[in-house]
Amino acid sequence: MGAVKSKRMPRAVREQQMLDAAVQTFGQRGYRSASMDEIADLAGVSKPLVYLYLNSKEDLFTACIRREAAALTAAVRAGVQQDLPADRQLWDGLRAFFTHTAQNPDGWAVLHLQARTHGEPFAAEFAAMREEIVAFVTQLIVVAAREAHRDPSLPEREVAGLAEALVGAAESLAAWANATPGVSARQAATTLMNFAWAGLGDLMEGRPWSEHGSAGSPG
Repeated sequence: MGAVKSKRMPRAVREQQMLDAAVQTFGQRGYRSASMDEIADLAGVSKPLVYLYLNSKEDLFTACIRREAAALTAAVRAGVQQDLPADRQLWDGLRAFFTHTAQNPDGWAVLHLQARTHGEPFAAEFAAMREEIVAFVTQLIVVAAREAHRDPSLPEREVAGLAEALVGAAESLAAWANATPGVSARQAATTLMNFAWAGLGDLMEGRPWSEHGSAGSPG
């Protein structure tokens, strides 16, 4: 009997293998230090094949950013059920965010540490993902205002600021949690929820913080 020929791996599968290897290498070594030789070796392919599929180191890095950004935003959206109360939606979104970043530390490093710091067009790819998440969080805040039976349209600038602050806090906390042994995704989500919802809850109930109302403010 003749030897059974192995099936040729589909291009899409092979490309994902290369992206997996690239995300791991870029995430752990950084964009500047990572080499195409390392990525090819880790993927189990030749370096010319990596270039054939993904053109250049810059294009490969861009493909990694896009893939990891899409996976993160999809995870956050999938984690939120729109028919639940606003606080539960926010909690589920945070938990989905921290779970994904904890399970994919190299991907988060590519997005949070590498893409933002190596100039255009990489920073623009990260900014596009961030803008989508901020828009999603903005809608959660609007829902919270509506549930509180107040004017559902908080001042646009205030809502935008709250969403930016919340997303920024989540990004920093995810980086800290991934670098701190023993901090689970649920713990990180709980920390931010306790920090954020106490303030949001007061705001929605008509009790915003005021400089003049603070006990420590000068008379």
